[in-house]
Amino acid sequence: MLTNNDRRELPIRPQTTARRRGRGGDVLQPPGDGASRLSNVRRQQHPGCFACGASNCHGLGLEFSEQGDGVVEAQYRCPATCAGYPGMVHGGVICTLLDGAMTNCLFAQGVVGVTVEMNVRFRHPMATDQPATVRAWPEAGGSPIHRLAAEVTQQDHVVATATARFLEKSAMQWFGYTTP
Repeated sequence: MLTNNDRRELPIRPQTTARRRGRGGDVLQPPGDGASRLSNVRRQQHPGCFACGASNCHGLGLEFSEQGDGVVEAQYRCPATCAGYPGMVHGGVICTLLDGAMTNCLFAQGVVGVTVEMNVRFRHPMATDQPATVRAWPEAGGSPIHRLAAEVTQQDHVVATATARFLEKSAMQWFGYTTP
């Protein structure tokens, strides 16, 4: 079980509701709409992603699914090749899990975005070869900047939490960025 210390510092998850914030205010999210949108956007926009790209045979192969209320989730078992210290998953891999979850959370909303800031807190070591769950949810929407949160849990412990800001990819040129 999560301890009080684990719960105290977790970002607030969305409450059970069928609404999400959109460009024009609250928007109803039809059931199942996000799951198909998530899959389509990921396949079209992110095929070679190291975290979740289906065509990246060297990647992590994360398969996210929508859990409702904008939350996405994936199960993963990090092999020993993802270790930093023996038996412990490398912190960079944990960051990749968190970033991938938040990106897929945006995909479920039909938004393609890039990470512009991410803050991570490592709370417990993550063991290799043990199942873990990574999940993400929106904290605040708004075009073109979106705020999200994520967590990795393993054996009833919150391993790491993250918050991040994402910029919609279509808005990158507004800030003088070009895409490769």
